Amino acid sequence: MKIIDSHFHWWPRSVLEHLHKRHGFPRADPNERGGYTYKGAGGRSGTVASWAEWFDLDRQLEAMDALGHDISVVLSIGPLSIAFSELPVEEGRDLAMMWNEEMAGAQRRYPGRVWASAAVPLSDTGAALDVLDHAVSKLGLMGVNLPGSVGREGRIDDERLEPFYKRVEELGLPIFLHPTDAVFADLLEGYNGALHLSLGRVVEVSVAASRLVLSGIMERYPGLKLVLSHTGGALPYQSGRMDKNTKTAGLPRPVSTYLKRMYTDTVSPHSAGMKFAIEYYGIDNVMYGTDYPCWDPATALRLLDEIGLSSEDREKLFHENAIRILGLKDAAAQAA
Repeated sequence: MKIIDSHFHWWPRSVLEHLHKRHGFPRADPNERGGYTYKGAGGRSGTVASWAEWFDLDRQLEAMDALGHDISVVLSIGPLSIAFSELPVEEGRDLAMMWNEEMAGAQRRYPGRVWASAAVPLSDTGAALDVLDHAVSKLGLMGVNLPGSVGREGRIDDERLEPFYKRVEELGLPIFLHPTDAVFADLLEGYNGALHLSLGRVVEVSVAASRLVLSGIMERYPGLKLVLSHTGGALPYQSGRMDKNTKTAGLPRPVSTYLKRMYTDTVSPHSAGMKFAIEYYGIDNVMYGTDYPCWDPATALRLLDEIGLSSEDREKLFHENAIRILGLKDAAAQAA
């Protein structure tokens, strides 16, 4: 079976080494698992940790081959996406450029099998636009990553970011929205990060997407292709409650109208969550994703088998939707 994994993480070690060599915060400290633990602005210690497998793309693809399917992957940053916006502007810009060069290199090594998305320093709108344009026009990256918050106190619905969203819409790029463990830190601390990992990330992606709706950004830029991680967080389950407060936000349409324009993946640890996301967003708006190497792809495939999708819907979920939604090119076009 041909599969495209739309939620897949590979991190270039060069970027984490740069963060490790910094004095003060944010920085990344080596851990006992062969990876790094990220400590954010002000010394914020969340649960953004990695291990050796995050940094070995060849090994990752071998693990995909072992599943017995023809699997291609879409690289997104995940919880580290906030780092580029927590650094001083010039350093954040330079580090984002380093990340993007590494991603472009991965695409060149595996044309038609690996696609990659860009990092941007959202603490400065001009820098974000410059880095975005370079990533697309010079490096050929296929999307852009959006953290759940911009820096330590920033909001992704800040008015100063309007030119950024306008440009992303013009380029037709997908935006990968992923939580970063940068918010609700005081409420979610303790228990070895269990609250952050189980509930915090779901809440963060839900709040971030809701800000883009309630601020009117999704109304003003209807062509934005927002890809929500983790089956859309809590939004499918609370859509009715959001609609109830449409008038409070002054929107011309119910909140669910904007939510259902968004896209999501199948990253959920149980088949009921996957099934509800498919029912809410519609089969055409959901893509297969594993969150590898965080979660086991074999388990993801087994859980999807439990849903009992038709052969037509399986083709859409596993392959066709990603090509259409993300605008993925074949090997010849990607290498050109």
